[in-house]
Amino acid sequence: MKPTFFARLAALEADQTAFVLATVIDHGGSTPRIAGARMAVWADGFIGTVGGGAFEKRVIDEARGLLAGGRSVQRLDVHLVRDLGMCCGGRMSVFMEKVEPRPPLRIYGAGHIGTELAAIADRAGFAVTVVDARAEWADPTRFPDSVHVEDAEPEDHLRANMPGPAEFVVVVTHDHPLDEALVRMLLPTSEAAPRYLGLIGSRGKWARFVKRYRARGFSDDQIGRVRCPVGLDLGGTTPAEIAVSIVAELVTVRRGGPKWGEAVNAQIATRSEA
Repeated sequence: MKPTFFARLAALEADQTAFVLATVIDHGGSTPRIAGARMAVWADGFIGTVGGGAFEKRVIDEARGLLAGGRSVQRLDVHLVRDLGMCCGGRMSVFMEKVEPRPPLRIYGAGHIGTELAAIADRAGFAVTVVDARAEWADPTRFPDSVHVEDAEPEDHLRANMPGPAEFVVVVTHDHPLDEALVRMLLPTSEAAPRYLGLIGSRGKWARFVKRYRARGFSDDQIGRVRCPVGLDLGGTTPAEIAVSIVAELVTVRRGGPKWGEAVNAQIATRSEA
């Protein structure tokens, strides 16, 4: 059975594919479709129709421009004869909304910071999974309903579920040796690397970890992709304040903030030697 329009949209979101939902919101005169007609457009495909021909091509072009840009919505008003030279004598208005999938965020550690981080990141639009082997901490009732919680050994979980290039990972466990082991398993390579890898800890802790990773043969380029101390320096000290600083950094990366590449390139110089 051919999937329905909305089932296809759900599949796009599950595949982490951004798309634009275009809906006819007004029309007048002779038009190929009426208000309520819709289509979805993504980088290399589309589904549905708002009328075909030159008008639909214009909508597809505008939608792909919206996907590539920073805006999230756009309205397109077109007179079919005057603007497009079509035989139809009417006018059509389309509202276009960019739909971006919730980026996956994996948090290792369900302690005080991990709990606050999960809640704030969930509200900021991330699809959050929390992993902790301590049953009393890995309790779903401690988190928003939309946060997925797994009672599992973090190292075992990671071995079975290595993150993909679209995933954000933050390590905030209660145990320094566990932190070191998880980050070692996650240190980016050319074959696979999470989009973001952050580690809770002081500069002194990170400097010790860096020495051990170098001794194991990891390059400065690999090590330098780790954000430690994690989060933007907002001066916070409480778990909630630290969580806010981490989410601020996650959003910066997600939205391509101008200072992100600069910060990554400066990791070893500014953090490992502190």
